[in-house]
Amino acid sequence: MPRGSSPKRERQYEHIKESAMDRGESRKRAEEIAARTVNKERARAGESETASKTSLQDMSSSRRGGQRSHSGAQGPTYDQLYEEAKRRNLHGRSQMNKAELKQKLGK
Repeated sequence: MPRGSSPKRERQYEHIKESAMDRGESRKRAEEIAARTVNKERARAGESETASKTSLQDMSSSRRGGQRSHSGAQGPTYDQLYEEAKRRNLHGRSQMNKAELKQKLGK
């Protein structure tokens, strides 16, 4: 956790890390999941100095987790798929819709 984190964020980090480890994730992966989730929540709440576009405009982590835990979840958002396509330098990504991005990324 970053220096100066609130006790609430520290508790949130520990809770998420323990939940991930209970699901069978390795300690390293559980810590990564917890850190990313808490950092996103800090950005959404205005508690961090910098924040990415997807952290601010995407739905909250808790809402996304709730959607994924039900059978009707849609999976990653278009913005998340587009960002992954950009990281992979996928040609023609700006012309693709969500279904096409999912297919090209193998999701």
